[in-house]
Amino acid sequence: MARAKFITYWHRWIFIFSIHQFLFASLAQSEGNTIRYQTSEEDAPGTVIGNLAKDMSLSLSHSSKTNFRMMKQFNDSFIRVRESDGELSVGERIDRERICRHTPQCLISFDVVNFSKERYKLIHVEVEVKDINDNSPEFPNKESVVEISENAAVGSRIPLDPAVDADVGSNYIQSYQISVNSHFTIDVLLRADGVKYAELVLMKELDRETQSLYTVELVATDGGHPFRSGSTKITIKVTDFNDNSPVFDQNSFSVSLPEDAPVGTVILDLNAVDADEGLNGEVVYGFGKQVSPEIRELFQVDNKSGRLTLRSPVDFEDKSTYELDVQATDLGPNPTPSVCKIIIHVTDVNDNAPEISITPMTSITTGIAYISETADKDSLVALISTSDRDSGVNSQVHCTLYGHDHFKLRQAYEDSYMMVTAAALDRERISEYNLTIMAEDFGSPPLRKITQYTIRLSDENDNAPHFTKAVYEVSVVENNAPGAYITTVEATDTDLGNNGKITYRLVDSVIMGSPVNTFVSLNSVSGSIYALRSFNYEIMKQLDIHIQASDGGSPQLQSTAVIRLKIVDQNDNQPSIIEPPLYKGSAEVVLPKDAPVGYLVTQIKATDADEGINAQLSYKITEGGHLGFSINKDTGKVHVSQQLTYDLTDNVKVTVSVSDNGSPALTSTAIIHFSFIEGTLPSLPSLTQNGSEELFEWDMSIAIIIVLAGSCSLLLLAIILITTICSRQKKERREGGYDEKEDIPNVEKGNSFTTISARDPHISGKDSGKGDSDFNDSDSDISGDVHKKDPIPCLWACTSECKVLGHSDRCWSPSATRPNTSLACGPHLSTFSKTSSLPRDTRRENYYPAHIPKTNGLQSVYEKVQHQEFDYILVGPPTPARIQETDEISIPEYTNS
Repeated sequence: MARAKFITYWHRWIFIFSIHQFLFASLAQSEGNTIRYQTSEEDAPGTVIGNLAKDMSLSLSHSSKTNFRMMKQFNDSFIRVRESDGELSVGERIDRERICRHTPQCLISFDVVNFSKERYKLIHVEVEVKDINDNSPEFPNKESVVEISENAAVGSRIPLDPAVDADVGSNYIQSYQISVNSHFTIDVLLRADGVKYAELVLMKELDRETQSLYTVELVATDGGHPFRSGSTKITIKVTDFNDNSPVFDQNSFSVSLPEDAPVGTVILDLNAVDADEGLNGEVVYGFGKQVSPEIRELFQVDNKSGRLTLRSPVDFEDKSTYELDVQATDLGPNPTPSVCKIIIHVTDVNDNAPEISITPMTSITTGIAYISETADKDSLVALISTSDRDSGVNSQVHCTLYGHDHFKLRQAYEDSYMMVTAAALDRERISEYNLTIMAEDFGSPPLRKITQYTIRLSDENDNAPHFTKAVYEVSVVENNAPGAYITTVEATDTDLGNNGKITYRLVDSVIMGSPVNTFVSLNSVSGSIYALRSFNYEIMKQLDIHIQASDGGSPQLQSTAVIRLKIVDQNDNQPSIIEPPLYKGSAEVVLPKDAPVGYLVTQIKATDADEGINAQLSYKITEGGHLGFSINKDTGKVHVSQQLTYDLTDNVKVTVSVSDNGSPALTSTAIIHFSFIEGTLPSLPSLTQNGSEELFEWDMSIAIIIVLAGSCSLLLLAIILITTICSRQKKERREGGYDEKEDIPNVEKGNSFTTISARDPHISGKDSGKGDSDFNDSDSDISGDVHKKDPIPCLWACTSECKVLGHSDRCWSPSATRPNTSLACGPHLSTFSKTSSLPRDTRRENYYPAHIPKTNGLQSVYEKVQHQEFDYILVGPPTPARIQETDEISIPEYTNS
């Protein structure tokens, strides 16, 4: 049974006291804590040796499966460490004789790291493997033969081959015994290298002639419980004697041999002298029979000169002491050899460079350690163990780290170092460190071992995505197509993998009442921005888009940037003429027919929704420039450029264009109709003086009031005349015998308007309801019953003046009932000319003067009017009209008949 135990004492209380004393000593708080255990060789795998957590009173972290970790070292397969609580157990069968062949004490050393509360503790563990008596003593040969001369003196000694026992201590050979006989006994001796052997001692004189052969059994016994033994059979031959034996200068020698001595080195010159003559005095040398084959491989002796030389290299680390016997024998009959004992001490030289073993805390690839870039200062990276097979100062090793000051070595105990961090790390600055570790011993000259080692930093999500600028300014021309590409934003993240994988999104915001994602779209992977609608510079000049870049780490890191999207103006708006007000692209302007040169007729004013050069306007007369008018290309003011010679009835048409300065330029045109009046307008513009352009200007509001007052006077006069004419016609008809009831129809209302005829009582105000044309009106039908009674001589079409006064689009023309009249519709009727501006009324969109062909009946009406007094047809609204704004009021022009 394996057990955790320390050095055994005689009494149990002494043993327990020693254990406590040891644990208190080993639990001292230091970086290199050492604890020792004992186990026996040949224990079964899994046998528990001890428990680090319990023996060292260490706290365990229940949230982690790893509290202890064994650092991989030279003999790590024999002992296992349970990571949860540090329980030590036998990993594989331990054969003490195999791993500790020449040492009395057998230790298995290794290091264990304890993790506790984010800190670590390095524990050095030494497990002493106790020997068990599992090997029996064995002799090299089961049978052997020795010779002894019959004249050998009592007390003569013959060395015997020692037995071999791989066990140590009390389990090693403790005694030799020889079977009972009358002539020989044994004497047990101890060699310098600790080997016990026996010498055969002659106790009684021999007589070859009486007995020439003796057989004894030699038994070797160890001190185990139970003990083990081995035996060999020895045959002793009694030979005839030779009077003198060779004699060595010394019976024993002790020499030192450096382990680096070259092959052939002379170790010792032996010399033996034999007093006999001839062959009995000629000496030869050789190893004794008990010399092992191992020694014969390493050393050799010249059989004639007795020179002992090195045959093969020796190694102090393998074995440091050799003991051998050299015999000197004469060539005479029945020689009696002499034995010289030689002890060779191999001295250590610094012939072994240190060995380095590096065990990283985290490793995926051999020779590479991994550590997080967020590791704290003094974090353990790897454990460095050193060893040197030499002894003394030659085995003492110093370790040095070269390569970068972010890491350093800290000595844990005599031959182990901890590689720890010396500063904060940043993978984005340095991702890999190539370090050099040099182990050097203190020998003379020193030997060193250099090892290259790589430390790689594992990435942590410690960098947020980075935009090069907080605000990016991007321009897009207005009127872009929906879906048009705008720009691509790009953020960088120096982290790796998902920690550096960037996705983009629009930050929620509201622009002009709508979410930002209705204006643009963003590709979350590429960062490309596309327009979702066509932009209009005149509505929106700038758009701020907030972009958020997020990495894929945990937790995520973000950063934002603003894309300032500037809408670039495009020349997409034509100039709009606002003064004078236009109706269907034209306007009418009145001016005195005798206006002098330089007279300011009007000013063309226009606006352009664009900006910059796209809104810089210039004015030009494109048609009618030769008619006596000019325009200032910058201000749009229209002047009289030459003396005017027009009549009041003339209507001069000039086409004016307004162009912007865009590329291409956009142009709007207007037709200006100039009408002429007598005299001067109330506010006369000033003439140009001294070459400077000072234009005549007059107050338009006063002119409008004057014109309206004149129109009202004319309207009142027309009513009086119509009333007078109607009275006269009634009187004439009564005198002529006409029947009023038959010939004069009732005046009816149609479409909210009243039509009054001053000349012809047979006028109908009834509308057929079939549209604007009077051809389909029942009262104006030139066929049917009415035609049978009286042919229709004339139809009167409603003119634009009716609309100015608020009449309906559907005006009726009175039907003449009196045939063959000589009246005609002539030009002497008072009419209203076209006004300079007509406000647009959607309710009266489709109206045109009725172009009625002049039939015979119609022609007679025209002739009748031509030769009679003025015949007025007044059409007026039955309800009050809307009061028009000043800028909507048309200025009627008039002529006197």
